[in-house]
Amino acid sequence: MRLLGVLGGMSWESTVTYYRLLNQGVRERLGGLHSAPLLLHSVDFAGIAALQRSGDWDAAGRQLAEAARGLERAGAGALLLATNTMHKVAASIEAAVGIPLLHIGDAVGAALRELGVRRAALLGTRFTMAEAFYRERLAARYGIQVLVPDAPGMAEIDRIIFAELCQGRFLDGSRAFYLKQLERLAARGAQAAILGCTEIGLLLDGVSTPLPLVDSSERHVAMGLDWLLAEAPSAR
Repeated sequence: MRLLGVLGGMSWESTVTYYRLLNQGVRERLGGLHSAPLLLHSVDFAGIAALQRSGDWDAAGRQLAEAARGLERAGAGALLLATNTMHKVAASIEAAVGIPLLHIGDAVGAALRELGVRRAALLGTRFTMAEAFYRERLAARYGIQVLVPDAPGMAEIDRIIFAELCQGRFLDGSRAFYLKQLERLAARGAQAAILGCTEIGLLLDGVSTPLPLVDSSERHVAMGLDWLLAEAPSAR
């Protein structure tokens, strides 16, 4: 197998999911005692979140670019950035290394196209929902129109992510709020919903939802597994 680098810690709750799914995926495909050969750089999320709030994306990009260079020097052949929001600085990371960054937007876009979805709801941080970097990639590369909640809805979704989900708190009231937002987006014509924050899947796990869900973390991990195992035998 190849060696995959993971830029994580944003938050560590979601990075745990990445680590678990990558290792489960390798075991399922190869069997036996196989597990995923990974290099992990886990940042202190408090610093990254402060840069997000202040709008200093250049500094955040530099920090993640330096972490990516470290993973490349250590032998990683490709990178997974285990967060949706920080793909806003994907170009800074890509410019800093000579190995591919497996982009979460491409993983989600390919999944939606496979499902025949042309109009998708997007739930995530306010940065992911309100700014163009995610929506424009899906539109330009996959022809997908993205619908987002109204301003109050986005504000509460964002608050729940940072105040609760990133701290390992999954509350029934917050779950009900997310489901209501999905109902409203379905009424506006959404055919499926992108869980565009790596913690949202933890909140909605096992819950019946008004729209089919495309979990960005799961799709991103599947992309990582395809790269990781491209040269590995599939026989058990």
